[in-house]
Amino acid sequence: MLHRDEAVLILDKPAGLAVHAGPRGGPSLEDWLPRLAFGKKRLPQPAHRLDMDTAGCLVLGRTKPALALLGGFFAEGRAAKTYWAVVRGGPAAEAGEVSARLMKRSTARDGWWMAVDPAGLPAATAWRVLGRGPEGLAWLELTPRTGRTHQIRVHCAHLGCPILGDPRYGGGEGRMHLLARSIALPLDPPVRATAEPPPHMREALSACGWRP
Repeated sequence: MLHRDEAVLILDKPAGLAVHAGPRGGPSLEDWLPRLAFGKKRLPQPAHRLDMDTAGCLVLGRTKPALALLGGFFAEGRAAKTYWAVVRGGPAAEAGEVSARLMKRSTARDGWWMAVDPAGLPAATAWRVLGRGPEGLAWLELTPRTGRTHQIRVHCAHLGCPILGDPRYGGGEGRMHLLARSIALPLDPPVRATAEPPPHMREALSACGWRP
C-alpha cells in the first residue's frame, strides 16, 4: 500500500498479477478487492490499467465519485505517470520523445498486439537515459503523454531498444523489466506515490548505475 485516504488507494502491484480476471481465469487483483475495502461497503475499483507483467503504482477509487474523478484525470492526461524500464540496446541520444501512432493488430496464430501505423491513434512518450550498463543495457525514465495500450513497450521497440524480458516486442525471454515508478494526481491536496523496483529488476538496474 503506497497511499490510502477516504477516496483513493494506490497500490504497488506486483509483476505477474493481472488487474482484471481474464477469460482463462487465474489470479487477479479482483480476488483481493474485498480485503482492500477497509470498512467501506463498496469495493474499490481500478481507475486505470497496468499490464499483468508491469509492476508498480496502480490507482483505485474507493467511492463512485472518486472513481469518476480519477477516470477523468487519466482520460484527460492529468494523471502524471512516470515509468522506469531496462532496455536492450540503449538509444544513442540521452533524451528525446517518440511520437508514433499505434493500431491494434491480430491474427488467429499470434493473437493481438499493438503496432506503429500512420492510420493508428496518436501516441507520444518522452524518455531520458538515467544510466547505462554492459552489453547494451540502458535504464530509461519514460513519461507517456498519451495512454494507449502497450504504448511504452511499443515505443521502446520503435526506438530500437525493446524492454528487457518483453517477448512480444523483441526484448527476449525472462521477466519484463518495466515499473510504473510514480504517479501524481491533481487532487486537493495533491497525491503522489512512488514504487520501488521489484526484485527481478534490481540486478539489471544496478548494472546500469541504480543504487537503492
